[in-house]
Amino acid sequence: MGNKLEEARKIINEVDEKMAELFIKRMRAAEMVYEHKKTVGLPILDAVREAAVIEKNAELVEDEVLKGYYIDYIKNVMAVSRAYQYRMQNGLKVAYSGVEGAFAHIAAGRIYPESERISCKDFKATYDSVVDGENDVAVLPIENSYAGEVGQTMDLIFSGSLYINGIYELEIHQNLLGVPGAAVEDVKKVISHPQALSQCHDYIALKKLETEESNNTALAAKSVADAKDKTLAAIASVETAEIYGLQVLESKINKSSENTTRFAVLSRVKANTEALPNSVLLFTVKHEAGSLAQAISIIGKYGYNMTALRSRPLRKHSWQYYFYVEIDGSTETAEGKQMMEELSKVCDKLKVAGTFASHVEI
Repeated sequence: MGNKLEEARKIINEVDEKMAELFIKRMRAAEMVYEHKKTVGLPILDAVREAAVIEKNAELVEDEVLKGYYIDYIKNVMAVSRAYQYRMQNGLKVAYSGVEGAFAHIAAGRIYPESERISCKDFKATYDSVVDGENDVAVLPIENSYAGEVGQTMDLIFSGSLYINGIYELEIHQNLLGVPGAAVEDVKKVISHPQALSQCHDYIALKKLETEESNNTALAAKSVADAKDKTLAAIASVETAEIYGLQVLESKINKSSENTTRFAVLSRVKANTEALPNSVLLFTVKHEAGSLAQAISIIGKYGYNMTALRSRPLRKHSWQYYFYVEIDGSTETAEGKQMMEELSKVCDKLKVAGTFASHVEI
C-alpha cells in the first residue's frame, strides 16, 4: 500500500513540475495575446473564443467523469490568464470625450476595467490623441437608439486613419440626482444635457420642473453637487451620483426604457480576428445616376446582409454624401475580396473602416 502511495506522489510531483513549466509557457503566450489586443484595441474577455477553446479541449478527455472536472480546470486556467492580462492592462490609456461620470467614461471602464481612462475636451481631441500616439484607444459614441447616429464620430472615422475594432452597446438609464438629504418634493429645477432632458420630458412635465441645459450629464451632476441646493437636481447615471456624492432621488425616469448607445473602439491598427465577424464599410459613389443602387446591389450579390446604411454630407462638397454601411461578414474572404474589387469600380472612395462583433452589451 505504501509503495502505491509513494508511486502516486512521485507521478504527481513529476506532473506538477511539467505543469509549472507549461504554465509559464502558457502565460508568456497570454502576454503575447494581450500585446496584440492592446495594439488593436480589443477587450481582454473574448467569450466566444473561450467557449470554442473549452469545447475543443473537452474532446481531448474521453473519460466522461473526468471531462467535467477538466472543463472546470480549463475555465480556471483562463480566469487566471485574464487576471494576468488585466494586471498588464493597467498601462493601457483609453481616451474618451467628456468628464468623469459621463456615459463615455462609464463605457470605457466597462470595456477596459483596469485601464487608465483619459478625459478629452471633445470628440476630435479624443480621436487625435490616439492618432498622435498619446493614448492607445479611443471610445466614442457612434449611435443612440433614441437620438440616432452621432455624425461627428462618423465623420472622424470617414476622414481619419483609425480603425473600428469593436462596437459595444451601453443601456442608458437616466436618474434624478440630488444633494444628500434632498427629496423629490424639494426639487424645482433639473439640469442635464439637452438629449437627457428630452428623454425625460414626460417626467419633467409631470413634476412641473424648470430645466437648464448642460454640456453633458456628468457636468450637470457636478454643478448640482457644487451648488449644495436641495431645489436643484441633475439627470444623470447612478455611477455619476457615486462620483459626485449625490443621492438617487428617483430611478429610471427616461421616457423610453429602450435607450442604448453604441460606442466604437478606435485604434491605429486594424484587428483581423474571427471574434469580430462583422464589417464597417465607408464609401462615396461616382456622381452618376444609379451609382448607389449599383453599390448596394454588389454587396447583396455576394451574400452580405446590410444591418445599417446611413448617409452623411461631405463637408467640402455641397449636396454630395458618403455612406456608412455595416454588414454581416468579413471582407477578408475570397468573396469579400471580390466584392471589394467590384465595389471599387463604382465607388470614388472605398475603405473597410473596421470590424466588430454584433450586439455586445457592456
